[in-house]
Amino acid sequence: MTIGYAGDLLPKDAWDMLQAEENAVLVDVRTMAEWRFVGLPNLSSLGREPVLIEWQRFPDGVQNAGFPDQLRESLEAGDPPILFLCRSGQRSRAAAMTATAAGFTRCYNIAEGFEGDHDAKGHRGSVGGWKHAGLPWHQN
Repeated sequence: MTIGYAGDLLPKDAWDMLQAEENAVLVDVRTMAEWRFVGLPNLSSLGREPVLIEWQRFPDGVQNAGFPDQLRESLEAGDPPILFLCRSGQRSRAAAMTATAAGFTRCYNIAEGFEGDHDAKGHRGSVGGWKHAGLPWHQN
């Protein structure tokens, strides 16, 4: 069975790739509201910033039809490893598949996303995800 993109990475594996591959790019596909109120991965220790491209528009949730073009415009020439991140790993998986279909060959989904899965009380942040893994992030 083909998954339509290079594969899934756990957050710590994604961080390791970002550290090891100087041209690797983290693309956060959450909404502007999520970036502003939930926080962002902090790549400053790597001398980089995440690329921010909404997969779905806020507040109506309509898919961003311009996503492939915006991705192309945001990246330098070549075919770098692209690591896609969303809240839980669902939108980022779709983004990785779309980017692969658009011709990028090294597209990864960061499984668990930024906030991870729901806990027993229905809250995110304590079961998996970038933040729970203790990876660098900041909030405005």
